[in-house]
Amino acid sequence: MKRSQIVQQVFPSALSQKLKVDRDALAPNRSYGVPKFVERGYYEDMPFVCKDCGVIQVWRNTQQKWWYEVMKGDIWTIAVRCRPCRTQERDRKATARQIHLAGLKAKDGKRDRTED
Repeated sequence: MKRSQIVQQVFPSALSQKLKVDRDALAPNRSYGVPKFVERGYYEDMPFVCKDCGVIQVWRNTQQKWWYEVMKGDIWTIAVRCRPCRTQERDRKATARQIHLAGLKAKDGKRDRTED
């Protein structure tokens, strides 16, 4: 099944206007090739399946323009997680970082006490 057919089935009104790509606003790139959206000259809504929960989502052309041109995201990246799963993954990483740093702090505290 083609991407546009999936979008039409899941989100009947999802196919929106095309947004033009501003090549000068894209982040510098040292690749020999160009992604399809740059070659096409416009962003189009792109469906994807969330890699965590499996829900079909649409990465809107406005979101792509923001990611590539405003945030200067790498032009070879695409959306892989839905918003709730992105939030959950961000929280998981923050918690893991806190645990890691607490472990380092405890390890340094033990080292200081043994050196005395």
